[in-house]
Amino acid sequence: MIVIADELRKQIEREGAEAYPNECCGIMIGVDVGGKRIVQRLEKVENQFEAGERYHRFSITPRDLLKADKRAGEEGKLVLGFYHSHPDHPARPSEYDRSHAWPFYSYVIVSIMERKAADMMSWMLDDATEQFVEQEIAPN
Repeated sequence: MIVIADELRKQIEREGAEAYPNECCGIMIGVDVGGKRIVQRLEKVENQFEAGERYHRFSITPRDLLKADKRAGEEGKLVLGFYHSHPDHPARPSEYDRSHAWPFYSYVIVSIMERKAADMMSWMLDDATEQFVEQEIAPN
C-alpha cells in the first residue's frame, strides 16, 4: 500500500494537466513503515526525454535521482518511487514503462484526459515475474 495525502495527489494531477499534452514526472519521497509506504513530499522533475517524444515518454536523469536520493537520506527518508502522467491514455503502465522499471519502487501514473485528471493508479514491478502489479493508493 502507498499512502498519498490529498494535497499531494492534487499536486500530481496539477502537474500532469500543466504538462499536457506531454508527460510530467517526479520523484516521491517518504518513509516505509512495515511495508506501508507514506509519501511525505514530491520532487517535480523536468522530463528529459527527447522533446518530440515527451507526449508518451518520460525520463528522469540519474543526476536528478541521485540528488533526490541524497536529500531524502539527509532527512532520514527514502526515494519511494516515481510519478508520471499518461496524456489521453489510461493510468496503466505501458510496455516501455515496464521495461524501464526497477523492483522496490512505486510507480504512480495519473491519466490526463483533455487536460483533466481522470484516474490515478500505483504499480510495483514484481521481481520474479518482471510484470507490474497494482498497488493500493490510500489517503492519509
